[in-house]
Amino acid sequence: MSSVVEGFADLGVPADLARILTERGITSPTPIQAATLPDSLAGRDVLGRGRTGSGKTYAFLIPLVARLAASGRRAGAFKPRGLILAPTRELVGQIKESLEPLAKAHGLTMQTVFGGVGQNPQVTGLRNGADIVLACPGRLEDLMGQGYADLSNVEVTILDEADHMADLGFLPGVKRILSKTPKGSQRLLFSATLDNGINVLVKQFLDSPVTHEADSAQSPVVTMEHHVLHLAARDHRLSVLADLASAPGRTVVFTRTKHGAKALARQLNGNGIPSVELHGNLSQNARTRNMEAFHSGSATTLVATDIAARGIHVDDVALVIHADPPSEHKAYLHRSGRTARAGASGTVVTLMTSDQVKDVRDLTRAAGIKPAITKVDGPSAPILREIAPGERERPGAWVPEAATQPARRETGDRESTRKSRPGSRARKRQAAEGGAAPAGGQAKSGNGGSRRRSGGSGQGGQGGQRSGSGSAQGGQRSGGGQGGQRSGGSRPAGRSGGNGGGRSRSAADFSAGR
Repeated sequence: MSSVVEGFADLGVPADLARILTERGITSPTPIQAATLPDSLAGRDVLGRGRTGSGKTYAFLIPLVARLAASGRRAGAFKPRGLILAPTRELVGQIKESLEPLAKAHGLTMQTVFGGVGQNPQVTGLRNGADIVLACPGRLEDLMGQGYADLSNVEVTILDEADHMADLGFLPGVKRILSKTPKGSQRLLFSATLDNGINVLVKQFLDSPVTHEADSAQSPVVTMEHHVLHLAARDHRLSVLADLASAPGRTVVFTRTKHGAKALARQLNGNGIPSVELHGNLSQNARTRNMEAFHSGSATTLVATDIAARGIHVDDVALVIHADPPSEHKAYLHRSGRTARAGASGTVVTLMTSDQVKDVRDLTRAAGIKPAITKVDGPSAPILREIAPGERERPGAWVPEAATQPARRETGDRESTRKSRPGSRARKRQAAEGGAAPAGGQAKSGNGGSRRRSGGSGQGGQGGQRSGSGSAQGGQRSGGGQGGQRSGGSRPAGRSGGNGGGRSRSAADFSAGR
């Protein structure tokens, strides 16, 4: 007969960490936390299965911090003590946000590692001796190959959303990374589902793991309502979406493609609903900016693709809408997990056209849910007010802060952000009037104090000198002079070979990034 767990202290969580959780409003452990914490705090390898939103993050962060603090060791340059692997940049960021107050309490330092941004700040953090590295597999392997990450001192390794890493094809890289961590070190693996790929990881890298399952992917969430809206015509899709998204509260809308997410966000903004997009085509800065807008409430609707679903952790998401039904049931469950998190209530809506009836029926059956199905003929359908009650508001499109927008300058009837070069107009005027350019023997071009491409012939100067009158035909630098001299205009596309044996690149090569 199991005893009743009232709080984190009953599970053996250190008092200082329990106090931090209480300050953040987390006072009672979720089922997955209650099941796994006694074993993970004791240093055992753990395999935890729980649905999205079940509280898995703190289930592994608490023992990570507690055990690193208890060991008392120090991280060396490029040698972290703790490692967390996650499939997406967004998820890494969310985990870091939850980890920060716990790590700070024990003076543990952190470094995130993921692609899409420059590696230099990450390398600096690793060089300074980060205790905990939170990483996506691809960039971490990159840094390991360059000698900037050594996992030989890792004491605790955590794999979060292992099934999603398998779906994205990351398992070979994950295996290579795990093989570099010490045998006998603690390993915790958390996943919403367990399939063959995950079982291979468990057998190869976990030592006599204790398996716990709570709130698995197929477990019903009693606080989550599921609806399917059968659209009488596909033309009603946008108007129905706009009505639901204009209801009070945050809304997350999912599409199948990046193009679809971009287009739908634009359409919702055009209908006065402040919306941002999240998909793989955005730069890291744009992704961060859009998520901050959604977090702060300046944008009330987030339009995202499946690949971003795992990294979205925003409190009080009232409504999740599948604008495009997902292709398989795991994606449906992970999308839907953006709402009704940690005991909160939420509603999930799937938009379905007549040609999607069979696919949606199979999808919901595989997901283990029985949604209410209603046929709607437009935004005036009464069911929309039942699903998303409250007064509709359309305050206008979301616009990034003016400070983030580059200054633009009008040139005739076109706009341009290109900076003018000093003296360029004077040079053009001189050329039009038939003015002669300086001789090639000068150390630098004298026309307006700036080099530029010219239509004239290349005049080779002596070794290392630059000619302002030389032409670079086809975007190349002329090789007329000796010892790699330069001839031609501003930012030539290739280096002169001349008699010095250099190489030449064409404009096509330059534009291709070669």
